[in-house]
Amino acid sequence: MAKQLDYHTLREIFTRFQDAEAEPKGELDHVNVYTLVVAVALSAQATDAGVNKATKDLFKIADTPQKMLDLGEEGVIEHIKTIGLYRNKAKNVIKLSRILVDEYGGEVPCSRAALESLPGVGRKTANVVLNMWWRYPAQAVDTHIFRVGNRSGICPGKDVNAVERAIEDNIPVDFQLHAHHWLILHGRYHCKARKPLCATCIIRDLCLYEEKTL
Repeated sequence: MAKQLDYHTLREIFTRFQDAEAEPKGELDHVNVYTLVVAVALSAQATDAGVNKATKDLFKIADTPQKMLDLGEEGVIEHIKTIGLYRNKAKNVIKLSRILVDEYGGEVPCSRAALESLPGVGRKTANVVLNMWWRYPAQAVDTHIFRVGNRSGICPGKDVNAVERAIEDNIPVDFQLHAHHWLILHGRYHCKARKPLCATCIIRDLCLYEEKTL
């Protein structure tokens, strides 16, 4: 685990991220906040590309909680059976849809606690939804962010909660809204787990990773 980088270094890092891509976007396809919740819940232990392929037709016919209930668990399974843990995920999609219909009038609530109360929705999923839909600076820490944060010193921490707190406490607030997207994309396409592309990394000179590749 690298030590926490200082304010000025962090500001330079995120200035570079911003200059490279001012408005980073999540890569899960969705048509409204409900389908965003479903897509993020389905993405656990699955790739975004795999989820997008599975939901392409699903969201055409079931883009509201009631429509998903009308489709039924077996109908959901038929659409998502190409992704991991599809049976349990289909069960959770139906359960969360029922709760949204019965307790929230078919609307998706916009508090972290309410979102986390939904089956299959954890803190990371809740934070993604709060950030992407309501533009609240919540930090959804996944394996990419955990790796990048600890390698570089941007947001080191012994677990995902510590990394989330490190982002909130140390990254300048004017970068907070897009911080987790910049870090995810950096981890996905540059600071890869096995073969990080250090030679072409835009923050190579600021990163504390001791095993930089050529």
